[in-house]
Amino acid sequence: MTKKLIIIGSGPAGYTAAIYAARANLNPILITGDNAGGQLINTDKIENWPGDHTTISGFELMHRMYIHATKLNTYILNDHVITIDLKRKPFFLITKTKKEYTAHTIIIATGALARYLGLPSEKKFQGRGVSTCAICDGFFHKNKSVAVVGGGNTAIEEALYLSNIANKVYLIHRRNTFRAEKILVKRLYDKINNNQIVLCTNYIISEIIGDTSGVTGVKICSINNINNYKILNISGLFIAIGNIPNSNLFKNQLDMNNGYIKVNYNIHENSTQTSIPGVFAAGDIVDHIYRQAITASASGCMAALDAERYIEKYIS
Repeated sequence: MTKKLIIIGSGPAGYTAAIYAARANLNPILITGDNAGGQLINTDKIENWPGDHTTISGFELMHRMYIHATKLNTYILNDHVITIDLKRKPFFLITKTKKEYTAHTIIIATGALARYLGLPSEKKFQGRGVSTCAICDGFFHKNKSVAVVGGGNTAIEEALYLSNIANKVYLIHRRNTFRAEKILVKRLYDKINNNQIVLCTNYIISEIIGDTSGVTGVKICSINNINNYKILNISGLFIAIGNIPNSNLFKNQLDMNNGYIKVNYNIHENSTQTSIPGVFAAGDIVDHIYRQAITASASGCMAALDAERYIEKYIS
């Protein structure tokens, strides 16, 4: 039997879409993917979720969304979509456990993964000083020393943001020029001239140092001479070397921009619609700018409402 709606992904966007879709009596199926809960489950402390004035962990918040969705009778499938055909109607997909489904509408909420350095010590301290979001975690390093690694817009924006919170911000970049917009580079050098940011160009991170309390420092080596190194005493490392959208499954089927799925093909009626009517996308798979749990949830709500309108108009 063809389902009205299948949601692919179980981060804030996916779960919020499920909650709204279930309340609209669409009887959604949510397929979690291999990374149930999304990136947020790696966040140790969240203090900016509206209504939660006390600290909450990312794992706890995602578990609450899971409970909310299941309470409304969302069918949650702990599986991973390996094949999808969006060229045929109804849409057809196969999961890793070889289950086959057809659906009149699809919401894609597969998110994006932060690009990491690939160091063994990086994973060890993830959520304990290693972060990919200054807005999320910068507050925990108030009046302390932190480091940012990267040379694009995101890295400089993170360093500028942290300079208003931390006592000292090191910006580590493997080159001596930046890919970022000129206006951001100018702001960066204004902060450097005011001794708010310390620039470490032509350096790479070779090791993240820490103990049971979390990150305590980083070892950075010159790209020209690995024996030329420094130890920076810091409490937090913010990695800003890009994100990898989880969109490989949809290549050659949906319009994309650098791997992010394009939406707003019918902005007056369905603003989360992709290049294929009936296929909607929400969360970090479409957003490379804000990348916040709350904006992902908001777009998940929008996608569910868009799917509901589409079904009422074309399927019912």
